Amino acid sequence: MEITVEQMYDIENRGHKMGFLKKFMMENAGAAATRRLAEVYGDLESASVLVIAGLGNNGGDGMVMARHLAGHGASPAVHLLGSPNDIKTDESRWNWSLLEKMPSVSLVSGPEFMPPASTPHIMLDAILGTGITGSIREPYSSAIRYINETDAFKLAVDVPSGMDPQTGDTANISTACAMTVTFHKMKQGIPRRPDLTGNVYVEKIGIPPEAEEGIL
Repeated sequence: MEITVEQMYDIENRGHKMGFLKKFMMENAGAAATRRLAEVYGDLESASVLVIAGLGNNGGDGMVMARHLAGHGASPAVHLLGSPNDIKTDESRWNWSLLEKMPSVSLVSGPEFMPPASTPHIMLDAILGTGITGSIREPYSSAIRYINETDAFKLAVDVPSGMDPQTGDTANISTACAMTVTFHKMKQGIPRRPDLTGNVYVEKIGIPPEAEEGIL
């Protein structure tokens, strides 16, 4: 079953009000996406992973993945596209503060995207999620260009950045990935753009089915 982006927002909010907090959804999303990456990519031990994270919940999902990847023996780095003070949600701020206590995860943040010195084995696109509007500006556009131009295994978290998961339309720039891990249910636009999503996997993140009542 495919759902709209608005329905997904409503389901998440209903689940949160029931007591299944968005912090739990983010944790389960990052954990599920990491498990799926391990299944598809293979052994993650000693793999270098660059997580390019935006300031919203999509970036927060990527932060959770970085923590789980460290537990798999990978070498994750998180490049936050902005200042930690500008992270938009409590859930993402909480996950960033956890990473700050983990020497096993390299952290970079700032208003400009600075490509790493060496090419990572894996890149995670956790830049922009479902709520994109208008043209994509710096530093996001530079980060997206770097992802597209760099020879690494690429995973889009929830949706390729720059692609509208409702329609499949793209902004002025968007990522193209080998795989996309989306959450709870398939959003309507995602199957329309296999050229951007690669193989798509839909992962449950623990939202109670009761949260869908009256919405689906």
